[in-house]
Order: sequence, then C-alpha cells, then structure tokens
Amino acid sequence: MNPPVSTSASTTTSLGSRYATELPDLALPWQAAETPEPRLLLLNKALAADLGLDPAWLHTDEGIGMLTGTVVPPGATPVAQAYAGHQFGGYSPRLGDGRALLMGEVTGPGGELRDLHLKGSGRTPFSRGGDGFAAVGPMLREYVVSEAMNALGIPTTRSLAVVATGRPVRREAVLPGAVLARVASSHLRVGTFQYARSTGDTDLLRRLADHAIARHHPAAADAETPYVAFFESVMQAQAELVAQWMLIGFVHGVMNTDNMTISGETIDYGPCAFIDAFDPATVFSSIDEQGRYAFGNQPIVAGWNLARFAESILPLLADTEEAAVEVATASLQTFRDRYSAAWTAGMHAKLGVAHAPEELVSDLVALMRDNHVDHTSFFRGLGAAARGDLEPARALVLDLAAFDAWSERWLALSPDADAMDRVNPAYVPRNHLVEQALTAATSGDLGPVERLLEVLAAPYDVRPGLEDYAEPAPDSFGRYTTFCGT
Repeated sequence: MNPPVSTSASTTTSLGSRYATELPDLALPWQAAETPEPRLLLLNKALAADLGLDPAWLHTDEGIGMLTGTVVPPGATPVAQAYAGHQFGGYSPRLGDGRALLMGEVTGPGGELRDLHLKGSGRTPFSRGGDGFAAVGPMLREYVVSEAMNALGIPTTRSLAVVATGRPVRREAVLPGAVLARVASSHLRVGTFQYARSTGDTDLLRRLADHAIARHHPAAADAETPYVAFFESVMQAQAELVAQWMLIGFVHGVMNTDNMTISGETIDYGPCAFIDAFDPATVFSSIDEQGRYAFGNQPIVAGWNLARFAESILPLLADTEEAAVEVATASLQTFRDRYSAAWTAGMHAKLGVAHAPEELVSDLVALMRDNHVDHTSFFRGLGAAARGDLEPARALVLDLAAFDAWSERWLALSPDADAMDRVNPAYVPRNHLVEQALTAATSGDLGPVERLLEVLAAPYDVRPGLEDYAEPAPDSFGRYTTFCGT
C-alpha cells in the first residue's frame, strides 16, 4: 500500500529504507491516510537545516505531503513497525505502530542516520480498534516538550513539524486533527526485541541486535561478548537518561517497555509533565491509577524494563538458558549503581560542587520533600545563595531552621554559582503554561505556543520580561491531570 513517488520531490530530498530492508519481519509497508486540508502549523527550521532538508521546500505542497506521509520521496518505504510490550506491567504480544509510520531514514550532513517518523498518520494493521489519528493539542505537546528536553541537554526524539490535517478527530470532544513529524536516532524499543523473541526466530533476534549495535552501540561489536556488551550499553544509556529526568523534575507518565528506546532517547511524550512541588509520589497521568509510573518510581521501573529486555535477548547472551540467565542477572545487578552514579554526579553539579557528603544530599532531598518546595525555582535559587543571597531559595521553604542548618553545611563547600546556573534551568515547560498554549492553539491561536518555544529554547538564560515563565502554577490551576490523547 505505497503511495506514488513524487518526481518533483526527488529534486529536493530522499529517504533511506534501511530498517524496512534489513528487518522486513518487523515492518509492514503501509500508506498514510489522505489529509483533507493540510496546513503547516509549526516547522523546526533549525532541525530541518541540521538534517539537510530545505525549510522552504517543506513549506510547499509536496514538502507538507512528506510531513504527512502522502508524498513518498525516492528511496523511501513507509512502514508500520512491529513491537510488543509490557503496558502497566501486563504483556501485550502485538502492539506496533497503530497510528504511526516510519517514513525512512534521513542521512544528515555528517553521515548520521535519523528516522523520520509520523504520528497521527492513520490506521495501520496494528491499530487494534483505534482510529489511527491524532489531535492538534497532543501533537503540539510533544513538539513543545521534546524540544524543551533537547534544549535542556536531555537525549530525546526531536520534533520537525506539526501539520493540521483538516480532519476532525473524536476524543472526549471533536478536536482538530494533526500529524507530528518527529526525528530520532531510531525507533528501536525494548518492545521491538520482545516481539522478535516472541517469534522464536533466533536469527531474527540476532539480526535485530546486530542492527541496533551498528546503529547505536558500535563499540559492543568489538567486545569479547558483543551481546552482553550491547545489553550493558543500553543499560548505561537508560541509567543516565532516567537520572537526567529525575534531576530536572520530568515525569514521563507511561514507561511501558514499548516506550523505552535502545538508543537511550526519551520517546513518546503522552501524559508527560514537569513537577512543581517536589514530591516523589507525583502522578499526572489519568490512567496511572496505582501510581506505577510516579515520579519517584521511574528509576525502579527502568530497572524492571531492562530486566524484560534481558529476557528478550537471553538466546544471544550464552549457549544455554541457564548460563544466559546467570549472565543477565549479574549485569542487571549493576543497574542500581549505574543509576546512582549518574544521579549523584548530577546532584553534585546542581549543587555546584565536585563532591558532597552523601548525608548532605540525602538531607536536601528530605528537606525538599517535606517542604514541597518548587523544584525548578529552588535549585535556581541556590545559585543566588551561592552568591550570598539566600532569600530566593529560603523563601520557598517552610522549615527555615532546617534550611539554614543545611545551607550552612553546603556553603562551607564553596559552591560554584556560575556552574550551577549552567545546569539548573530558569525555565521548564510549566504545566499551566503548556495547557494555556495548547488551548489557544486548538482554537487557532499559535502565538502562545511559539512564544513558549522561544523561551524554552534557552532554558538556562534568565531574560527580563519572562518572569511569568519561571513561576510555578497558581493555586487556582488546581491538581494537574494529563491524558494520552489516543
């Protein structure tokens, strides 16, 4: 079901089909749904240029067609990817791209491969009763948050464009439809390996692992035990990623195994949000009724997901299952230390010191939790404290005696305020500002989204006139709940 190749598109861009060619067992050639009245809402011109794509061409009918999947450039084979996954702990043997297509790979100026992937492009054989479409609001949310994460220096998929389709989408209400064009180093997931393992085809599993090693963890190929090295490379990437989430106050919201990448990039921004008041029990997602993916549970869930990954590649780890389990278990036992090392190093950086006593850090976490301090404002305020002005941070704490005692111990370490400002952002996607911007955009006003993106593009640089973007939500905002948008 491939749409015709556009001949005029061939003069502007082309896409590779490495995934579709190397792993046809995990790819179903498919065609995006037609878009009644496509209209480009947002285009990431800087990202387009980095990919060697002409932003002017992407504004044309054929460029917009590529961004919605209705125009297929030469060399491309759009496919719906197959994967399985544990969703809220329950295993689903067949998930896959139910409303998405991998258009193909872009080769950047430096020779690196990047996936061009669409969300909201219509039904596929993996749709499982869904309509395959997406609404403007959730697609803009992914654009805003993923680009904010990139500016914060956190590995992530990127957003290239959001195109309104002109097709209404029925959710709780009838909403305007959209397609998100996103870019990633790949869309290989833990769930991709779970699906390959479920087929019982060890050759397929090995080809998938070799594909992932070549694309993301090439050093593993030269190791004495390449697949063990591969597993440990993925584990290290995820330990560092989740530590960065925790350090910045990000809550993914739906850490299913099909939402954990092999590359170590953040993917699938559904019911995600950023904490205001520091509380490990924070849950935003409307469907996470038991708090499985609460803020403080994210490192635990990451370890659980990696155990499922290990199970999926057991046939590659050793000659017998017993030996493979022993190897996997030994490797998995290092995850906690890997995560703790990444998180501790990050906390030391946030505190502006090369090293801090473990008790000082744990006391700070307890202070923040017990006083429900605003996470972003507090750490930014500590930068002022390091310069001698305690008030911005101190004013956020109810137990002043506890703060004074802690800050005296910390200041004795001579923290570097300038270094702190480089890792403690002044601006993150505050939930109330994101909601205000998405509500306006759904009604046709993109101004607030564009302004928010402009602010979040330089999150560490304080600028006059942006005070409202640094403030937590007012009390009137109430308890925040997010939705998947499917």
